[in-house]
Amino acid sequence: MADDALVIDVQGLTKRYRGRAVVDGLSMQVRRGEVFGFLGPNGSGKTTSIRMMCGLLTPDAGAGQTLGFDVVRESAAIKRRVGYMTQRFGLYEDLSIRENLDFIARVYGLDRRAARVDEALQRLGLATRAAQLAGSLSGGWKQRLALAGCMIHEPQLLLLDEPTAGVDPGARRAFWAEIHELASRGITVLVSTHYMDEAERCHRLGYIAYGRLLALGTPEALLADSGLVARVLEGPGAAQAAAALSAVPAVETATRLGDQWRLSGVDARALDEALAPWRGRDGLAWHTASPSLEELFIHLSRRSADNMA
Repeated sequence: MADDALVIDVQGLTKRYRGRAVVDGLSMQVRRGEVFGFLGPNGSGKTTSIRMMCGLLTPDAGAGQTLGFDVVRESAAIKRRVGYMTQRFGLYEDLSIRENLDFIARVYGLDRRAARVDEALQRLGLATRAAQLAGSLSGGWKQRLALAGCMIHEPQLLLLDEPTAGVDPGARRAFWAEIHELASRGITVLVSTHYMDEAERCHRLGYIAYGRLLALGTPEALLADSGLVARVLEGPGAAQAAAALSAVPAVETATRLGDQWRLSGVDARALDEALAPWRGRDGLAWHTASPSLEELFIHLSRRSADNMA
C-alpha cells in the first residue's frame, strides 16, 4: 500500500535518446509539504526527470507514483493535479495578467473563474497590475504571474524548473518566501535550481549529474557525510599560493572570494601538507573552514561518468 506521506515515489526511472540514457535509474521520494531541491549541471537530466514525474514524458523503464497515480498508466490524472512552471516564461505576452489567468482557468475547466482569478491576483500581489500586458512585465513580475498560473487550479504538487533564472535577488527572496508559505499549507514543492543559497533553503536535496542521482538528503547531512574539508587562504600572497596549489592533487577546487581563496579536497592531511610551506610567506595565513554545497556538488560531478561520452 502506498505511503500517504509520499507525494513522489519513483524507482528506476530511465529515459533514453538515441541510445543514450539521459536519466539512468532514478529512484527518489518526496514527502508531503516538503520543499525538495533538485540540483545538477546543465544537461544533467533534471528537466527530463521532472517531466517524467509529472506525466509529461513516458519513461522507457522504471515505475512509480506521483500523488498516488501511476506515472506511466495514469499520467493524465497527474497532470490535472500538478502545477508545472517551466524555465522560460510560457504565457501570452500580448494578453494582460488577468486575461492570462482567466485563459488558464478556462483550460482547466474551473468553476468560479472570476473569483479564482481575483484570489490568485491578490495572493501573488498582482491585483494592481491586473490590466498590464504580460509582455511588459519585468522578470520578477513575470515570475509571479507564472506562479499564479501554476496555482490557479489548486494543485497539490508544484514542479518548478529553474524558476528564478535571471531574476534579481530581491525578487528571488520574495519568491522563496511564497514557496515556504505554500509548503506550510501542505503543498509539496520540487524545485530545480543552480543557486546554492536557494539549495540551502530546501528541506532536502537531490543532486543529479550525467543522468544519475548522486546524493540525497538534507543540506546539513550531505555536507556532514561528504568527507570534504576546506581551507581559507588570506594575505598578500594568497593568489600566488592558490595558483600553485591548484595543481596539487589534494586540491579539488580553488575559489576566489574577494581577497580570500577557498581550497577544498577529501584528504585533510594531504591538503595541510601542501599548504604548510606557504604559511607565513609574504604574510600568508590559512585556517580551517566548513565545506560548502558548491564544493560538494563540484566534487560529486567530477567523480561521475559522462553519459554522453
